[in-house]
Amino acid sequence: MMRPDAAHDLPGHACQVFPAEAIYVIHGVNSGDGLMGPEEVCEGDIYALEEGARPLRLMLAHGAGGPEIAAGSEAGTPGAALRLEARYTLMAPDSTKLELLYLRAAGGAAWVLPLSPLSAQQDYTLVAMDTAPEAVPLADLLCVSFARGTMITLADGRQRAIDALEPGDRVLTRDHGAQPVRWVGKATLRAVGAFAPVVITAGTLGNVGDLIITPHHRLFLYQRQRSVGLDLSEILVQAKHLVDGETIFVREGGFVDYFSLVFDRHEIIYAEGVPVESLMVNDATVSRLPPEIAEAVKRRFPGLAQSQHFGTEANRVLVERVGRDILLNRRKRD
Repeated sequence: MMRPDAAHDLPGHACQVFPAEAIYVIHGVNSGDGLMGPEEVCEGDIYALEEGARPLRLMLAHGAGGPEIAAGSEAGTPGAALRLEARYTLMAPDSTKLELLYLRAAGGAAWVLPLSPLSAQQDYTLVAMDTAPEAVPLADLLCVSFARGTMITLADGRQRAIDALEPGDRVLTRDHGAQPVRWVGKATLRAVGAFAPVVITAGTLGNVGDLIITPHHRLFLYQRQRSVGLDLSEILVQAKHLVDGETIFVREGGFVDYFSLVFDRHEIIYAEGVPVESLMVNDATVSRLPPEIAEAVKRRFPGLAQSQHFGTEANRVLVERVGRDILLNRRKRD
C-alpha cells in the first residue's frame, strides 16, 4: 500500500521562474508596474515580458512549515519560506491561454512560474485569477500525471488501474520492455485552469476507455505518413494542444486525484493503450528532499540523469499548422 504522504517523499522539481517585475503592464490601470499580488492586479491589463529577461532556477526544499528555497537556487535566499499566492490566466492575441503561478518568499521577493512557454515577443491580457490556490507542494502541481482509474499495461499484457500499482510492479515500456515501477506519487487538486484534466474520449486514439491526464502530459504519436513541418515520424505533443472541444476536451470542476509513475529511465508507457510519457527524474529533483531521503533517491535512481524521450516536440503552433486530424491519424469522411 502507498503511504498517505508518499506524494511528498519523492521526487520533486527544480523550477524556472522570472522575477515578478520582469513581467510588466504595457497598457492598463497598472501601466509600468510589474506583476503584483491578487489584491493589486487588474483584469484587462496587458502584460509583456521584459526584453532580455532570462529565467532563473528556483530550487525547492521541504521546511518545517512548508516549501522553502534550497541551496543552489538562483532565485531568492536559501532557507526563505515560499508561498504560492495566486494563479493567473493570461491570453495572447491569438486566444492562446497561459497560466502563471505567483510565488512570494518571506521578505517580500516575488517570482512568476509560467506553466507554458512565455515569449518576450508576445503581449498577454490578464483575464482571470485564482486567489486561493490549493495548499499542495509546488512540485505536485508540475507533475505529469494520470487520473485515478487509468488502466496501465503491465509487462504480461494485462492492465491494472494506476491507483492499484505499487513499486516493483512491472510495466510494459515502448523502448525497454518490462520495467519495474520505482515510485508512485499522488496529488489531489482542484480541477481548474492548468490543473483541470484533459479527457481523450474512448476510441479517439484507439483507447478503449477515456484517457484522463494533466494538460502538460505528453503523448507519443506515430505518424504513418510524412507531414509538412514534421521531420520525424515520432511526435511528442502535450495533451492540451490536442483539445478540439469534441473528442478531446478539458473537464473543469470539482477535484481530481492524480497519480505519477517513475522508472529508472524516462519511459514511454501505455495508458488505456495509448503511448504516453512517465514522470522524468533528473539531478535537480533531489534539491527539495531532506538529506536522508535524497540518499535513498540516489540509490533508487542511478545517476539521477534521466533525459526526455527523443522525438519532435509538437507545440501549439505546429499542431495548428499540421492539423489535429493528421496528427491523430484521422481519416476525413466524404
